[in-house]
Amino acid sequence: GSRAGAGTVTPKPAPQPLSSHCGSAVSTKGRKSARIYNTRSQRSGKMIKSEVKTSLLDNMIGVGDSVLLDPLSEDTFLENLQKRFDHGEIYTYIGNVVISVNPYRHLPIYAPEKVEEYRNRNFYELSPHIYALADEAYRSLRDQDKDQCILITGESGAGKTEASKLVMSYVAAVCGKGAEVNQVKEQLLQSNPVLEAFGNAKTMRNDNSSRFGKYMDIEFDFKGDPLGGVISNYLLEKSRVVKQPRGERNFHVFYQLLSGGSEALLKQLKLEREFNQYNYLGLDSAKVNGVDDAANFRTVKNAMQIVGFMDDEVELVLEVVAAVLKLGNIEFKPESRMNGLDESRIQDKNELKEICELLGQDQAVLERAFSFRTVEAKQEKVSTTLNVAQAYYARDALAKNLYNRLFTWLVNRINESIKAQIKVRKKVMGVLDIYGFEIFENNSFEQFIINYCNEKLQQIFIELTLKEEQEEYIKEGIEWTHIEYFNNAIICELIENNTNGILAMLDEECLRPGTVTDETFLEKLNQICAVHERFESRMSKSSRFLNDTTLPHNCFRIQHYAGKVMYHVEGFVDKNNDLLYRDLSQAMWKTNHMLVKALFPEGNPAKMSLKRPPTAGSQFKASVATLMKNLQTKNPNYIRCIKPNDQKAPHVFTEALVCHQVRYLGLMENVRVRRAGYAFKQPYEPCLERYKMLCSQTWPHWRQGARNGVQVLLTELEIPPEEFSYGRSKIFIRNPRTLFELEDLRKRRLEDLATLIQKIYRGWKCRTHFQLMKKSQITISAWTKRHFQRKKYLHLKSVTLLIQSYIRGWKARKLLRELKHQKRCEESATTIAAYWRGFQARRELRRLKEEARRKHAVAVIWAYWLGLKVRREYRKFFRANAGRKIYEFTIQRIIQKYFLELKKKLPSMSPTETTWPARSYLFLDNTHTELKRIFHLWRCKKYRDQFTAQKRAIFEEKLEASELFKDKKALYANSVCQPFQGDYLEISKNPKYQKLTAAVEEKILLADVVNKINRANGKGAPRIFLLTQSKFIIADQKSGQIKSTIPVMDITSVSVSKQTDGLFAVHLKEGTASAAKGDFLFTSDRLIEIITKIYRTIFFKTNQKINVEIDNEFLVQFNQDKVCVKFIQGAQKNGNLPACKRKNNRLLEVTVP
Repeated sequence: GSRAGAGTVTPKPAPQPLSSHCGSAVSTKGRKSARIYNTRSQRSGKMIKSEVKTSLLDNMIGVGDSVLLDPLSEDTFLENLQKRFDHGEIYTYIGNVVISVNPYRHLPIYAPEKVEEYRNRNFYELSPHIYALADEAYRSLRDQDKDQCILITGESGAGKTEASKLVMSYVAAVCGKGAEVNQVKEQLLQSNPVLEAFGNAKTMRNDNSSRFGKYMDIEFDFKGDPLGGVISNYLLEKSRVVKQPRGERNFHVFYQLLSGGSEALLKQLKLEREFNQYNYLGLDSAKVNGVDDAANFRTVKNAMQIVGFMDDEVELVLEVVAAVLKLGNIEFKPESRMNGLDESRIQDKNELKEICELLGQDQAVLERAFSFRTVEAKQEKVSTTLNVAQAYYARDALAKNLYNRLFTWLVNRINESIKAQIKVRKKVMGVLDIYGFEIFENNSFEQFIINYCNEKLQQIFIELTLKEEQEEYIKEGIEWTHIEYFNNAIICELIENNTNGILAMLDEECLRPGTVTDETFLEKLNQICAVHERFESRMSKSSRFLNDTTLPHNCFRIQHYAGKVMYHVEGFVDKNNDLLYRDLSQAMWKTNHMLVKALFPEGNPAKMSLKRPPTAGSQFKASVATLMKNLQTKNPNYIRCIKPNDQKAPHVFTEALVCHQVRYLGLMENVRVRRAGYAFKQPYEPCLERYKMLCSQTWPHWRQGARNGVQVLLTELEIPPEEFSYGRSKIFIRNPRTLFELEDLRKRRLEDLATLIQKIYRGWKCRTHFQLMKKSQITISAWTKRHFQRKKYLHLKSVTLLIQSYIRGWKARKLLRELKHQKRCEESATTIAAYWRGFQARRELRRLKEEARRKHAVAVIWAYWLGLKVRREYRKFFRANAGRKIYEFTIQRIIQKYFLELKKKLPSMSPTETTWPARSYLFLDNTHTELKRIFHLWRCKKYRDQFTAQKRAIFEEKLEASELFKDKKALYANSVCQPFQGDYLEISKNPKYQKLTAAVEEKILLADVVNKINRANGKGAPRIFLLTQSKFIIADQKSGQIKSTIPVMDITSVSVSKQTDGLFAVHLKEGTASAAKGDFLFTSDRLIEIITKIYRTIFFKTNQKINVEIDNEFLVQFNQDKVCVKFIQGAQKNGNLPACKRKNNRLLEVTVP
């Protein structure tokens, strides 16, 4: 291959080495001449305090930054990757490029603590990690106002999708908080499950392989908070919809829908749960170990809701997915026509019928589109039949186009939801997750354009790397070193040249009239590209490949930057044309399915164009050009993903496979470009901080500038001047061995410093112990003296208190004796006085008692004397009235006993109680009956006194209903136990009837839903029945619109049957406006309450009672006719509701149970 290009190299301000793991991959020898001890700093009694910051060179496993490998070769590069991989270190740097080796297992390196550990840290300050690159990109975007892009490349199964998720989750974790910001972050993160379900599939290399390229621009405001995003998709592998290689699956969404969809959903989509029912689903790998399709389906539906999909949009999407699945079940059979032409017919039209029902399509239209093809040229139309092969091609083309356009619609729909709503200046971070370089046994059109995209990415990678290095060297004032590297522009030119490029010739061949095949395309390549040094073919004019048996005749080979790739031309023309018959496009546009109709705008006859649509190759070329232009405007950050084995097994590192990927990813080329000139660069401040302990002048503190300190340090260590150069802000070290020697010296110096720290610590510990013992002895002595003095003081105090207590006791006892003597004297005088007063009182009491006995004796004698006189006078009248007196006394005693017994046996106060105690005497029979009546009236009055006005009115209505219907209407018995509520609809509280409430100004006495009987056919319709004090209103149940308003003054009578039905007729006064159409017929379960309220309302309004006719036959007035309403008994079709049927102009039969 040709070598071209020159320039200088400059990685990102790089600096502290790159890895945080144990051990070094390269052995180094320390310089014997280096003077590393600082004896002046080892003073006794003083501690040396040194803050050693974390660095990539601390405790390395292998080499964290491949730029520092020494010697540098492919073998040492692979050995370093394997050593780090075996120790669980999956990330390695090449300058500011991150190499990620897929571990195929969960590692504890993505916890929230890790996020905080890498937050706002220097790129080279900690061990290599994808979080370091994401943090560097985010901080550059936020603080330096530089748009960023993160390019993630690697082959299928290398972990590109997971890497992009980690980058997005890290950015989401470190950016701002708040309800709106969190919603934007959640929508950006939840777009991944949706796109993975529709764009990822299980392949031989990866259980979750992205079968499309994705580029997402995440937009931030000036604070670094996310505002939204825009997603671009590239080259969905739509051929997978109709055919998958053995051992692989179709896109995830098909399996998720069948596994996780509910029975009702599958029935609605006309699907069955078994995978083997669908031809488009590979059966040998339908189930994937460790993958729960049902749970993933629920996750996807939830993610779609979070992103902003409406329920009807989700339903439309699932209907299209189901239609694509069922398209694969359409089979064709051959038929021969009379003219000898072959045509095809659909074998089983049931699948076609269900597809048309899903898409709202006319079955005949879609069936014709599968059987015929219409070709238009200017004003002519030619319709030709399709044979079986062409019909199958049309079916598969429709399925692929339908799914591809659905995926594009999903991406656009997600963009509508996640796009920034605020129109302000935005900062942008792009994340590119796209196919890596692909070399298979059978490489076709898809691999060709994928590898073309990777050639363009490699070209921009080398250009931007060289540009970055050159800018670094110029900025630091270092002489630019010429770098030899391979420039793959010659390969890009071979593919994309507008005149002689392979894509241009493929488009030209597709547009050429006449017979066009893959072989004619290969012949054209052989004619034009035969002399190109990067193109090989057995059929070319170059004699080099005529005898190359490894190159078949139907293939050509291109020497890519990653190696030679042989392409089979079979299918190039068809895949580039990407042809969908116009009949199918028009059929899809004619559907009633809104989403499908929007996916095929070219099917609209009004917008029909005879212009040929652009080819797949030209579309992809334009997309790549746009992508490259976008990437060149941003600061690039690279993640190179590597797959360690083909078995997807942890702890397995296949050297040959990794070596192959290292070559086609151009990693060795990248390392050579990075280390051209100087292998390591670091700002003066961290360099001095890390190595200042190696020089006596800079340790422990350097008071001058950092650059002067580094110069003093390197001079004292006697490092040859050709090994380093001084930039404006950085020190540049040419050879990695020099850096490792510095690290070795630093390690030994740190051991010496650790010994010094231990010595000082032990001295401090011993001094502290001695001082503690001395202080303890003083404390114990002080406490002992205090104890004895306190004991002596307490003894003296107790003696003093004892003497004081004895003296106080003697004085108190003396005072007590004096007080007792004084008290006894006072009590003696009181006692003598009390005895004297008692004696006088008893003497007076005896005198009074004697006087009272004398008076009582006189009264008794006088009473006996009067009694004797009365008895003498009464004796002559007693015998004449004795019988009557005794009789009256006896009767009085009997009545008294009767009342006392009745009081004990009285019944309860309930008005419905009918029991009454039995009478005891026959002569009290009338009295007993009258008392029962009086007691009942009294307890009824007591019961009525408890009523509220509302309850009293209800009972009055119940009483009125009893008078009207008891023993007359069979339905009455059911209504007795039901209270009359009146307003059953709560019109005033229901917002649905707000307009109706506003139209009714009076108090509503009754509001209920009744069935209004149609005068013409007897059918019922639900209506709202409102009764006020002056009118009743009929309104529509759904809308609340008033249909009729009838004044109660116009009602003449009401008619009902004797049966248990709820039908009643309202007779109107003839000649009134209300009676224009005639009387009204209604049915209601609350007939008793409605008629009672109408009856009472008219009575209170007019003081007249209307006639309530109760008969099984009665007449009603319909328009100008008198119609007889006749009730007959029969079986009911609709429960207990009466069935009305208009027999003729004069008879309406009502069937009741």
